[in-house]
Amino acid sequence: MRYRLRHTTSYTYSWAVDISHHMLHLALPELPRQRVKACLVTTNPQAGRLAAQIDHFGNRVAHLTIEAPHTRFDVELRAEVEVDAYQAPDAATTPAWETLRDALAGDGFPEFMAESEFAQISPLTAGTPEMIAYARESFTPGRPVLDAARDLTMRIFQDFRYDPTATDVSTPVASVMEARAGVCQDFAHVEIAMLRGLGLAARYVSGYIRTLRPATEAAPADKKPAEGLRGADASHAWLSVWCGAATGWVDLDPTNNLICSDEHVTAAYGRDYGDISPVRGVVLGGGPHRIGVAVELVPLP
Repeated sequence: MRYRLRHTTSYTYSWAVDISHHMLHLALPELPRQRVKACLVTTNPQAGRLAAQIDHFGNRVAHLTIEAPHTRFDVELRAEVEVDAYQAPDAATTPAWETLRDALAGDGFPEFMAESEFAQISPLTAGTPEMIAYARESFTPGRPVLDAARDLTMRIFQDFRYDPTATDVSTPVASVMEARAGVCQDFAHVEIAMLRGLGLAARYVSGYIRTLRPATEAAPADKKPAEGLRGADASHAWLSVWCGAATGWVDLDPTNNLICSDEHVTAAYGRDYGDISPVRGVVLGGGPHRIGVAVELVPLP
């Protein structure tokens, strides 16, 4: 699939901002199944100082400073990207989840050092005993890791209500678990917290999901064929679970009960949203402000 992507974020301030510093996780990465044909990030006002780098997780990051007074700040990403379909492995052939748990722990010397970082609790994925108990219903003794993770993804999709009014970016996962409601970011954090609570490696993924599924294509059972996927028309989030050296990372979308294929475009990987929020910053002045976000990911002929 080839897509045209447009992502705009606008901040409107009550009074002038004197100076602002921003960090952007917007520039799309090149990945084995993702090829970036064009990618342009622009701001208004333009940045006086701009620096780009690759962060600890391999993401493209931009740091910018705006020193001219302004009452509005706009960021726009325009890109064209190709994504290959993903043929998921036979879940039954992946290792037993306890085998990976033990290898990731390794009595303090993990067999998979890089992946073991994502088995540790992060600020936004502090799970609870209730969450671990919920996960154990899927992770029965000896069950293959991808089979169990796929089952957990399906149960979150069925048991949690998609409700944009139920949470905000500061809502802890324990509250999401109690309410059984939230949005894509919440569901990704909940499943990551559950997997890490079992000693498995899971990473947070930010990105985008196809805006509209044509009526000629099959849709998940809970949607009419012409409906968009849940979480479209905004930045999206899902998770990757480590399934061993032979299989690697597999991306799961609990918001839509999917193994991610060619309807998802990846922007960044991290431990949780705090590592890779698309736009964040510090401003001097401005007072109360409003934020507007719009996303369109449209297939090209």
